[in-house]
Amino acid sequence: MDFVPFDTVGLTTTDFDNFYQTYKALGQNFDIQPTGDIDFHLEDFEAFRSYTTVRLRGSFVIKNVKTDCYILFIELEHVTSNTGRGPSVNHKECQVWALAYVKHNFGRVLIRPETLADKIIELVHPIEIDFKEDKAFSDTFYVLANDADKAIPGIDRNFRNAVMDVRHDHFTIEIFDHTLIIGDRKLITPERSVHLSEFVSRLCSQC
Repeated sequence: MDFVPFDTVGLTTTDFDNFYQTYKALGQNFDIQPTGDIDFHLEDFEAFRSYTTVRLRGSFVIKNVKTDCYILFIELEHVTSNTGRGPSVNHKECQVWALAYVKHNFGRVLIRPETLADKIIELVHPIEIDFKEDKAFSDTFYVLANDADKAIPGIDRNFRNAVMDVRHDHFTIEIFDHTLIIGDRKLITPERSVHLSEFVSRLCSQC
């Protein structure tokens, strides 16, 4: 077994194998290096607020021509209550997220594939940001921002094209000022992780 540059203590065999295969796939497609001890301030993001523990198992920098971007191996814990029928149950999830630092200050932004429920809500409460000049993007993605005047200039044609090229359907993009994360809550696969890495790498090259 090769040296693995992520924390393996307490991982199940399945979680270890998913992380390991993902690490190998990333190394085959990108110039990646372990980051060492970096605080990415994941507590700033709503994506992780519902979890009791957010543990960074490993982080890797993708060396980019303009700006480096990052891949994060994360272990998350949350507690499910049994509503008086027994003790609460602790659950662990292992996920892969990608992170990029962008020049534009977006404020707070959420982007994810739009659902039928989103479309129905939008008929009653028009809170989503739409891009009339890019109907394909607006029909595909649900975009929320706490400051549209900040967000809209950053979500330009290059940014929208990069999002449209993400090749799976369950991802979430969240931006807090100059920091963007993208990930999903599905089972880790090398293919999905490579797609997320392609997105942040492209974003750092163009935006």
